[in-house]
Amino acid sequence: MLPPVKKDRIITQLPQCFSPNAALHTKDGFHPQVKAACQVQKTGTVSFNIAKVIVVGDVAVGKTCLISRFRKGAFEKNYKATIGVDFEMERFEVLGVPFSLQLWDTAGQERFKCIASTYYRGAQAIIVVFDLSSVNSLAHARQWLEDAMKENDPSSVLLFLVGTKKDLSSPDQLAHVEQEAIRLSEEIKAEYWAVSAYGVRDFFFRVASLTFEANVLSELEKTGSRNFGDIISDTENNHKPIKRSSNCC
Repeated sequence: MLPPVKKDRIITQLPQCFSPNAALHTKDGFHPQVKAACQVQKTGTVSFNIAKVIVVGDVAVGKTCLISRFRKGAFEKNYKATIGVDFEMERFEVLGVPFSLQLWDTAGQERFKCIASTYYRGAQAIIVVFDLSSVNSLAHARQWLEDAMKENDPSSVLLFLVGTKKDLSSPDQLAHVEQEAIRLSEEIKAEYWAVSAYGVRDFFFRVASLTFEANVLSELEKTGSRNFGDIISDTENNHKPIKRSSNCC
């Protein structure tokens, strides 16, 4: 039997977006159908609902650091470059329902791209990471997204564009890069976030909440009046988020 979800991984309200100018949506709460479905589900009848999330971006932009900061609550000074892909599982409880994110940390080095790309398929969310102090890493973000989308349906994936090392950028540089990042996020239909030592927890709570909501809405649409406990059970093996339009690539 799996241990209970940690108290600091319980989500009862939809976390707010980072920037209303570059968000997947700006509503204040979960969809009414999602809240209603979660209210009627019976405790103990629900299996784990799992979403696959892949994290891509240039080498040394902070992908591993981003995940580690959320999971361990601290930054580690010395990181080795990821070889191929690393995998972490993070458990949540969203509106009373167990939910897990599979976090796939992929290599940013060119020679490992072929290995990492084999793990792109079946993603429900793609996090494209860039360094706010490096304009080049932002310029490469589009290519990373295009590579990841070769293995996924663009209309079935939630996209997030995340700038790291916010505290290392000068105010002028940060303003310029963020302006370009928001422009790109609007173009590729992604939600933009900027993080440093702060904001990481809020970001991953947002990812968990939006992927959970998309899963439930998609399953409700497919199954109609079926019992919600059955819906969550099914999504463990068949998890697709709600369809949405995208012209990212």
